[in-house]
Amino acid sequence: MTTRIISTREKEIVLGTILGDSHIAMLKTGARLEMMHGHSQKDYIFWKYSELSSFISSRPYKLEMTDKRSGRKSVEWKFNTKVYSFFTELRQQFYPKGKKIIPKNISNLLKSPLSLAVWFMDDGGRRNDCYGLFLNTLAFSKIEHELLQKCLRKNFSLDSRLHWIQDGYRIYIPSASVQRFCEIVYPYIIPSMQYKLSYNPVTTSFVRLDRARDRQKQGRQL
Repeated sequence: MTTRIISTREKEIVLGTILGDSHIAMLKTGARLEMMHGHSQKDYIFWKYSELSSFISSRPYKLEMTDKRSGRKSVEWKFNTKVYSFFTELRQQFYPKGKKIIPKNISNLLKSPLSLAVWFMDDGGRRNDCYGLFLNTLAFSKIEHELLQKCLRKNFSLDSRLHWIQDGYRIYIPSASVQRFCEIVYPYIIPSMQYKLSYNPVTTSFVRLDRARDRQKQGRQL
């Protein structure tokens, strides 16, 4: 187990990715952080690696995977950290019974714009028919979503909605709150992930909407 002191910035990045796509695995000697992203997000996972390299023994590696049902092939990039006490503490908070949950004290944890930005880079996206943004949080219960909404309102003055899509809820940032959201996270969004934002605080411009493409997409889903 590594004994290095974890910095505030590293803590904020870890928290953001735990809310998103990363997983904390419990081993015999403690917990480690595991993360994997698709080939299109290769720059992003290498950014994470550079930020957390003190806790990682090897560079991200490529996995070629085949979906057993569809036969579709994909390329993923993955790395694991070393076992570390901070990850063990987070494991106890976010996986008290083995399944990831949102702890009741999330408002005391999710305070940093950097954490919010990493969470969005992991799980966020934008619509094509309006300027609204969303966070794919389908794995959490409605009560857990309400905890996250209260946290966003309290710590970032952000209004949000809950949208039900197929298998669960996801957090929706309405158009009226998008400019504020983007102004908060933009300084921390790496260039290859800025396509997810619908407003650019530097150019003070919104993205061009593609309503026709969105209608076609919705039609295919019906």
